[in-house]
Amino acid sequence: MLNNFKNLWGALLACLLVFSVTSVNAGVTIQSWQAKSGAKVLFVENHDLPMLDVAVHFDAGSRRDIPKRLGRASLTVSMLQLGAGGLSEEVIAKRLADVGAQMGASFEPDRAGYSLRTLSSAREREPALQVLATVLTAPDFPETVVQREKARVIAALKEAATQPASIADKAFSKAIYGAHPYGLPADGEVEMVAKLTREDLLNFYQLRYAAASAVVAIMGDVTRAEAGAIAERLTTGLVAEVACEDIPNVEPLAKAYSERIAHPASQAHILIGAPGMKRGDADYFALYLGNYVLGGGGFDSRILKEIRQKRGLAYSAYSYFAPLKQEGPFQIGLQTKKQDADTALKVAQETLVRFIQEGPSAAELKQAKNNIILGFPLRIDSNAEILNYLGVIGVYDLPLTYLDDFPRQINQVTAREIQDAFKRRVHPDRLVTVIVGAPEK
Repeated sequence: MLNNFKNLWGALLACLLVFSVTSVNAGVTIQSWQAKSGAKVLFVENHDLPMLDVAVHFDAGSRRDIPKRLGRASLTVSMLQLGAGGLSEEVIAKRLADVGAQMGASFEPDRAGYSLRTLSSAREREPALQVLATVLTAPDFPETVVQREKARVIAALKEAATQPASIADKAFSKAIYGAHPYGLPADGEVEMVAKLTREDLLNFYQLRYAAASAVVAIMGDVTRAEAGAIAERLTTGLVAEVACEDIPNVEPLAKAYSERIAHPASQAHILIGAPGMKRGDADYFALYLGNYVLGGGGFDSRILKEIRQKRGLAYSAYSYFAPLKQEGPFQIGLQTKKQDADTALKVAQETLVRFIQEGPSAAELKQAKNNIILGFPLRIDSNAEILNYLGVIGVYDLPLTYLDDFPRQINQVTAREIQDAFKRRVHPDRLVTVIVGAPEK
């Protein structure tokens, strides 16, 4: 009787999962076109709230820095809103505040840009869009502000150089990427930032902030015609086109590398990893789902269970893949007491090896799929979250059906596919290990 009950319950759970996959539909219709300016536009029309969210992305992320001008990309994007079209930063901030709008910069390895949130009525929308258009197309780079911001960045870099987490991140990126642009410190180095000039920032802006390489994401309470006009308004004043050469391929690691960095902190910061996968990678869904079981699922993940729940070695332990244009990092991370660093490291390594050899169990796979699929609607339940996905889809040339495809693709992944993908893509004998704060061996 008990076995019959278990079989029936298992069948019901399987049916629930199938039902959830078919019913968890993003319901997001993405329209896309190329503006007359040359920019790519992605638009979702939604009149449920009187709000408009807009973002404009450029191929101007940290990967576009060069060793002699480290920090130029980051400083350029932050400077755009600090004086433009003859307006001071105070005037820009006041004009946005007057209509209750919010504007902010974003900066990542593959992209940089600005987002705007405003009420959709013309009274508030038009002044807010005018500010954003001015910031994007007519930055002034005031000399006094450039010097002030350089001083701020230098102070932040000096502070970061004392923090174990920042030290570990920097050493880890350098170790897995070497001279590749992904290995460059995003905010630069003190010596390089100190040498940057207004002309350096202006030149970078003119080189990278072009209409042809722009991606405009629009979400909210406007029509298709209004969205088209907004995209043109925000990008027509940009330089039309510039040469954006491809960045070099990421080379796989040839051997293991380990680095121990002394630090007086009471906690040791441990990072393990290697180059992982690209956006649009054929193994994306297998690696994504497998990583949820390995270290991405919080208390459901093996790494946290082994390190925290079974042994009490760390409060938090995780793993993730961060896909980029080229192979972004695969990383395992944790913090632990100095005296426990080597023990925790060994447990993390053994957990990874065992997962690659065995793959997920049937129970782990079912739980991971259920949590990811049923939780997916919460990841697209606001305009801001959908706007972010529009940017990702546009920048990385993903299918317009990506949001609807995601739950179905996850549900189709098998345990064998996960095991095969991890065996091919993650090599325990060729991983970087960085420990900041551990005692010297």
